[in-house]
Parts: sequence; C-alpha cells; structure tokens
Amino acid sequence: MTAQSTIDATEPATTPGPLRLGPLIRHIGHDDATIWVETDRPGCVSVRAGSRSVEGRTFQVAGHSYAILVVDGLPVGSNTPYEVLFDGEVVWPIAGSPYPPSLIRTIDPARPLRLIFGSCRSPTAIKIDDPTGSGEDVLGAYARRIVGQDPDAWPDALLMLGDQVYADETSPATREFIASRRDPKKPPYEQVADFEEYTQLYAEAWGDPDARWLLSVIPSSMMFDDHDVVDDWNTSRSWRREMGATSWWRERITGALMSYWIYQHLGNLSGTELRSNDLLAQVYEAGDADELLRAFAVGADREADGGPGVMWSYRRDYGRVRLLMIDSRCGRVLQEGHRQMVGDAEFAWIEAQTEDRDFDHLLVGTSVPWLLPRALHDIEAADEQLTAGVRGRLIARLAERVRRAVDLEHWAAFNDSFERLARLFGRIGRAGPDGTAPATICVLSGDVHHTYISETVYPDPTAARIYQLTCSPMHNSIPLPMRLVFWLAWKRYASQLTRQVSRFGRVPAASIEWRTTAGPYFGNYLAMLRFDGRTATFGLEKSAFDGPVTRAIPVDHTRLDLTTAQPVGG
Repeated sequence: MTAQSTIDATEPATTPGPLRLGPLIRHIGHDDATIWVETDRPGCVSVRAGSRSVEGRTFQVAGHSYAILVVDGLPVGSNTPYEVLFDGEVVWPIAGSPYPPSLIRTIDPARPLRLIFGSCRSPTAIKIDDPTGSGEDVLGAYARRIVGQDPDAWPDALLMLGDQVYADETSPATREFIASRRDPKKPPYEQVADFEEYTQLYAEAWGDPDARWLLSVIPSSMMFDDHDVVDDWNTSRSWRREMGATSWWRERITGALMSYWIYQHLGNLSGTELRSNDLLAQVYEAGDADELLRAFAVGADREADGGPGVMWSYRRDYGRVRLLMIDSRCGRVLQEGHRQMVGDAEFAWIEAQTEDRDFDHLLVGTSVPWLLPRALHDIEAADEQLTAGVRGRLIARLAERVRRAVDLEHWAAFNDSFERLARLFGRIGRAGPDGTAPATICVLSGDVHHTYISETVYPDPTAARIYQLTCSPMHNSIPLPMRLVFWLAWKRYASQLTRQVSRFGRVPAASIEWRTTAGPYFGNYLAMLRFDGRTATFGLEKSAFDGPVTRAIPVDHTRLDLTTAQPVGG
C-alpha cells in the first residue's frame, strides 16, 4: 500500500460557490449510483459521468436546498469520472483542486469486495487529546493516504455506524454560530437546538477538505446513534418522560430526525427506492417542505412510545455480500418488562431479508455492539432486570440511575432482542436445505470508543463463523478511567465476578458464549474488511503523525482471516 500523500494539509477545502456541501456518493450498485448535494439556493443540479448525464431540480427545506440524483446505465465494475453542474455551471470538481478527479466506481460481483467502517467522528475542528498518539481524524488521514493510489485499490464502500455529528458536544465554531442566533446561556445552552443548527453540524462534519473528497469517491452507508441527537437517546421510558418535560427537547428531536432524513437516510436508499418514496415525492412538490418534514419527524419519534414505526433500517447487496443496517436507537420499544431494541415488525423484516440465504457473507450493522465484554454484558442484563423491579422499587430506582450514569443501554440491556438476534444467527449459520451456510456472519458496531473482535460459541456449533467486529472511534477519545474499565471487563476473572451480579438480577442464562480474538485497542481506528469468494479478512488502520501531516497507517498485527479464525492480539 502506498503511504504517501500528495495533498498539502494547509490547502483550502472549498472556494466560494453555489455547492454548499457534497457531492457525496451514497448508494452504489453494479451499474448505478446516487449523488447527494446541498446548494446555496434553489436551482437545477446535473451529474455528468462518462456518456451518462442526469439532472434534477433541488427541493427546499427551511430555506435550504438539496438534490439527490440517480445515475444509472453505467458499466459494471467501472471507474467513471464525474462532474456536478449547477444551473449549467461546473461546480465540482472545484477549479484548482489538489485532489484527483472524483469517480463513480460500480460494483463488480466477480472481484474481491473491500469495505471500511467505523463510528464516532467528532469534527476535525475539535482537538482530541489522545494518549495513544492517534488523536487525529482517521477518516481524513485515510483520505490523505489513498489519494495517490490507483483507484482500483480504493475500498468499495464506507459504513458509518453512528455519531456522524455531535449535537451535544459542539465545536467552537458551532458554539459561535449558536451564539449568533440565540442566547447560549438558556437551554439547551451550547448544544444544538433545531434544524438550522443541525445544518451547521453537517457542514462542519462533511465540509472538511479531506473528508469531502473521500465522500465524493467512496460510497457511504450511514446509521445514527445517540450523539446524533443527545447522549442516552432512548435509554429508557423514564428518560423519555424527563426529556419530554424540558422546554427544548421537542425542537431538538424534530430537527434531528428532519436533518437525518435529508443528510443521511435518503442516501441509504437505492435508486428504485428513491423513485418510489412517497415522502420524497411530497417533499419535491411542497415548495418548502419544512412543515411536512416536521410532522414526519414528530411521528417518527413516537415509535419508542409504541407509535407507528418508521423504517430506518435498510439492506444493501454487494455481490455475494449482504448488508443489513439496523436502527438500534429510534425504533426501540421502551416499556419496562417488554423492552425491545427493535420492534416486532422491523425485526420480522430483518429476519425476512435472510430467508433466501443468497449470500456468502452477512453483515449486520448496528451502532451499539451486540456482544460486549462479558463482564459488561452481565451488568447490563442485570440492570435491565433490576430496573424492571425484580428486587423491588428502591433497587429499581437505583438501577435506573446507574443505567443512565454509565450508559447501560446496549443489546445486553434488551435481553429479549439480544437472544432473538442470537437465534437468528444460529439458524442462518447452520446448513440450509441445500447443505450450505454462509461463510461468515459479522455484526459491525461502534459507540464504545474501543476496538475489538469477539467470536461466538454456540452449544450446537454453526457452520458459519459468527463475529462481533467493533471499531470506535474515528475521531474522539476515551478517558483513562473508562479505558481501565473496558480493559478489565475483557478479563476472565472480571466476568467470573459479574456472574454473581447477573444471578442477583435473576437474568436468564445466555444461550451463547463468546471469546475475544483481537483487542481491546484504544485510539482512532478505521476497520477494513475484504471478501474474496468465501474468504473474509479483517484489518485496522490508525491515524498517526508523520512529519508535517497526519496519515493512516496499517496496523499489521490486527490482520485476521475471519474464515480460519486464527487468534491475534491479547
């Protein structure tokens, strides 16, 4: 791999012009792609890629203008340069840009597939004091590393597994923007308050020059997590009651889900899904769709209280690799005693996507890990039971306080959903009617600010190898006390102690076991997956300071063949 960058870190990100943000390549197929942009005013956006040219008008939301275009009819497995025009003027590539031309790289099912993934990316404007020496944004560093490579060596897609923006931990620039429009001494203080302030977060996150170029050449799939809204989002029903009683929460959650639909969710849909999306059609016809999307967002938020659900989860197929991205935040059901990470209807949809078994590898993206360090799993599962009242009301109130204080709200804290997912993987992982099974089932997650691999052990062994692959953060840090907690939680003696906590909480015995095969690692990482036939390999890259610039470097000791399961790390 080439590890040299030809880009000067001091060169500007953009020049003044009508293209406010983007282009981002989002959905990618064998012969098609979607391109998303934000412009500074209404107009006509065009994309020219080889012999293909498509155009469409922008849609408006609260005075902002957006477009998402489907470019189809491209050659399978091709690298096609493209440009973006606004009202007939070329606005991308930016004149004088030091970056290589942006390409649409369609999927070739016959060639190996390479994916990168990670989560928790605070804006580059925030300085991260990381004792591991990798405090810089690994996504931007990775862009700087591949900029001089042959495009055939680039990854085929990027999976961003939560916390694309931090509404509750804002940068100095965002705080200045907030102060220019309201009093930051009043709730929600220097946190984001509404849709307009969310647009500032996305401009900051995706307008960075290196990330902007990377997102213009590497197709991206996304899913939200708590900091996209607020820490502890949908942790429990009592949390929702308390937030709902504040003066600012409704405007925050409305702005969060409106902006998520525009900036993240639309790009998760295929061209066919976009063309048949009723809400998108209504948005285009609305003039300014502010009120329409506000009503949609309010309704989407009610799912946690038992209201009709919105399908944020989605599926993508990359040849013989299938990705199911699961909403593990907005779609939670929070009734104590009947808590679900994913509601019944959406879980049934997830199960239905696996019935054909027409894949060699199944990837399940969920922002919060399915498999935690066993000691933490036991504590979270016990806390769920205690909060439900199995040891009385006094302990229930204490358990709820602990739940919120230390973020006990992963799959382990939704035990019924944890076990339902385990049963699903067990069924898929065993040979089907034709005698075959997938080679691997990999759960991809972030959130916990450390990186590790765990492999499941079923009482009735599966033919497929089933893993939890967690990579977090891309640009953030973890305090020393929390690093120590996670380090200890992976130790066998810690889980021996927490089994007693599990028994006190009257937690049913887990149906599976799991073991660590790599990690835990601390620092800013980007995970790499490569699929070639029925072989799957995993690796990591880490941001590192190298003279005048920061670049991504391969971390060779984490290279792991998932299909032969050779343990590495400690």
